[in-house]
Amino acid sequence: MKASRLAATGAVAATAVVVLSSPAFAHVSVAAEGTAAKGGYAVVDFKVPNERDNASTTKLEVNFPADHPLASVMPEPMPGWKIEVTKSKLAKPLELHGEQITEAVSKVTWTATGKDGGIRPGYFEKFPVSVGALPEDADELVFKAIQTYSNKEVVRWIEVQEDGAEEPETPAPVLALSAASEDGHHGSTTAEEADAKTENAAATTEAAAGDSSDTTARVLGVVGIAVGALGVAYGVLAGRRRNDA
Repeated sequence: MKASRLAATGAVAATAVVVLSSPAFAHVSVAAEGTAAKGGYAVVDFKVPNERDNASTTKLEVNFPADHPLASVMPEPMPGWKIEVTKSKLAKPLELHGEQITEAVSKVTWTATGKDGGIRPGYFEKFPVSVGALPEDADELVFKAIQTYSNKEVVRWIEVQEDGAEEPETPAPVLALSAASEDGHHGSTTAEEADAKTENAAATTEAAAGDSSDTTARVLGVVGIAVGALGVAYGVLAGRRRNDA
């Protein structure tokens, strides 16, 4: 009876190993490094996980909101990725540092270079972009993204979350904007400060990816040891039962 219970426990633990080893079903998302305050500048990271175990992510297209165009959009150079910035004519010009802006970035596209480039299965990558000035009349910005895999599969992260409705299957990345402080500051208020954050984005991304991989390896190691111990215990008990018989 005890041997049967141990065998059942071992099966549960083995299932846990399979679950932890499988890729997490995350979404393409966007978040600011620090504060994304209305009227200010910020560095935002588009986080792209690879959700497939047989293909790499080789292309990411991010469409910028047309209803709240951003006068300044500067992606950070990334080794292994070709970056293309697409601009469109504005129906209403914007003002930036006293100058009239008649066109704004409508899309940024990252394409992996090299035969084995891209985001491999089991990994994620962050794509940093310096943006501003953020709108003062909006609480959030919606960025529709398209993720392409090496097997030609395309996932469109373009569904907009409706109030009171369940989260869509492929939601668009949403950047929440915070209010400007009472003293009139907007968090990261200058393009220079946003550029400084951009320079550190690559190092931050590498550290985050390393920490994530290290944590997963430790968890899998502990579970594997537990499964092995249960297997040994089961074998010992089974042997004793045969000797008693």
